[in-house]
Amino acid sequence: MFNVLIVEDDKNLRKLINITLTKEKYTVYEATNGEEALDVIDKNYIDLIISDVMMPKMDGFELIKELRSSKYKIPILLITAKNSIEDKKEGFLLGADDYMVKPIDIEELLLRVKVLLRRSKSTTEMKLQINDVLLDYTQMTVTKNDKIYFLAQKEFLLLYKLLSSLDTVFTRQEIMEEIWGLDSESDYRTIDVHIKRIREKICDVDDFEIITIRGIGYKSIIHKKG
Repeated sequence: MFNVLIVEDDKNLRKLINITLTKEKYTVYEATNGEEALDVIDKNYIDLIISDVMMPKMDGFELIKELRSSKYKIPILLITAKNSIEDKKEGFLLGADDYMVKPIDIEELLLRVKVLLRRSKSTTEMKLQINDVLLDYTQMTVTKNDKIYFLAQKEFLLLYKLLSSLDTVFTRQEIMEEIWGLDSESDYRTIDVHIKRIREKICDVDDFEIITIRGIGYKSIIHKKG
């Protein structure tokens, strides 16, 4: 259930990385430069960024500066044609977590992604912050201002999935396959029942909202504070 953002202006390389990560069951987002990446990050929860350095409008170094100055702790793997120690030094000093030089080995990239996510998971314990609401995946708890909302396991997993990709529409089939499994004998009404229960249990939470997309599925939106 990890979300990975690829920031790369080379269409072919971006596609190759996307295909590789998708096969490993990652949810993949794409951007062709730093400015587009910031738009994606503003709308979606991202667990890891794979970014080129040399890009138009906003390059990889500028993207790191922007993210780190805004206190984002998202792990960043830089990919670049530059192989000098000075370029690597600059990337690490700005806040990059790992560095690969083109041409890359796609299997090595996949290994590095797994290591960075594992390291990040152990640090953050899979916590998702939406305004004042904290979802702790390890404990499967939802809290706001020290108030705990008690959700059943599948209710929590469903809410976590929706909030991990804000404003993304998930079909009932996608939800059923991921939360209940391919072999589940439950029908789509089960999802609707769980959504109803979630809404009832967190009815006083105004930090986000679960939206029904009639005939398709559900999405979540964030309510901006201030």
